Amino acid sequence: MRLILLGPPGAGKGTQAEKIVSGFGIPQLSTGDMLREAVKLRTKTGLHAREIMERGDLVPDELVVAVVADRLDQPDAANGFVLDGFPRTLAQAVALDKELYQRNLRLDAVLELKVDESILVDRVKTRAEQMAKRGETVRSDDTPKVCERRLDIYRAQTVPVIEHYRSQGLLTSIDGLQPIEAVTEDLAAAIAAVPVNAIRRQK
Repeated sequence: MRLILLGPPGAGKGTQAEKIVSGFGIPQLSTGDMLREAVKLRTKTGLHAREIMERGDLVPDELVVAVVADRLDQPDAANGFVLDGFPRTLAQAVALDKELYQRNLRLDAVLELKVDESILVDRVKTRAEQMAKRGETVRSDDTPKVCERRLDIYRAQTVPVIEHYRSQGLLTSIDGLQPIEAVTEDLAAAIAAVPVNAIRRQK
């Protein structure tokens, strides 16, 4: 089963990805983890990425996709994977399509966690206020202002990705504001709804 899990910051992608991984026995692929692993293994792509990150620059799309492509070739991904929050841009999505096509692979489903963005901002605000009252340090990136900025970026960059997969008939949207277990159940139902004979396996 080859899946992509999309949704705005704070939608619970990481939590749900872990549950999918546990249920299907497939690896969760996070771009951050993949970049760190490539650097650690000193692969050609990893060394290039390290040079860019050490300069404090953003890793370009083509390099991120190359790291993902390398990871797809590892044995534990042979039976499937769940990409958590990737691709983030339309360019990444198109490049990923190409990498999968070159491997005679295609995605089985793209699952979107839909949420009311105003509720996400309120959640962050409430959490920050509660932490401050308890005398805990509030992270500089865990504020309503930063949350709103991240949502702006998500809206600009990732919404076109959602439409890209919708046009391919791969997208299923789930209400991400439900209780965690309800979201898990809806995701499981969406995955189960993929007909066995429609699951695109390696040729």
